[in-house]
Amino acid sequence: MTELILGNLNYSSWSIRAALVSRASGLDISERIVPLGFDETRKQLIEETGLHTVPVLKDGALIIRDSLAISEWIAEQAPAGRVWPKDPDKRALARSVCAEMHSSFVGLRSQMPVDIRSRKPTPPLEGDLLSDITRVVAIWSDLREAYDADGPYLFGDWSAADAFYAPVVTRFRTYGYELDGALADYSNAIWESDLLKSLRTEAEAEPWEIEMGHLGPARAWVRE
Repeated sequence: MTELILGNLNYSSWSIRAALVSRASGLDISERIVPLGFDETRKQLIEETGLHTVPVLKDGALIIRDSLAISEWIAEQAPAGRVWPKDPDKRALARSVCAEMHSSFVGLRSQMPVDIRSRKPTPPLEGDLLSDITRVVAIWSDLREAYDADGPYLFGDWSAADAFYAPVVTRFRTYGYELDGALADYSNAIWESDLLKSLRTEAEAEPWEIEMGHLGPARAWVRE
């Protein structure tokens, strides 16, 4: 059995990415949510996988960590086009923008942490945060201009690139960052996609609350 271990869908951007890739793949992959920020969760993950990080994909004795590595494993098992675009140029660009999201955008992560079910004030748009948002806008603008005729997503059809930038779409909603034109259309397409609508419903129903610190969960509890 193949199992994907995820953190809270309301808060864990990397879990969101892996879940969306897995669900879009059409593969039979079960999911298990482990609530982050609790000592027992940390202990459980270390006992099961050797580390306390999520997401983790388990396929028998095989353990794969990290959203990008998980996405690549899923892509190798799934039908062509379910994870990466079939076109080789699109596929190369999709991998490039996913790798950039994977390794960059520290200001966006730290100052606009994911919290799908909340609505919060927009933080000051300056410094690293402004630079990160400007870069996201540039990526989206370039790709939508190039591939708008092919469909509503970054490369026309849904791909892992949309899964990797979906948490940014939720961040912009949570913190009231307004988009317009083609970028608003793209954001709305992601927000209203069946994949993210289903995930949003699950995130909103989760019973766990997290107070986020600069380095991750600072405090966690079960809401009454």
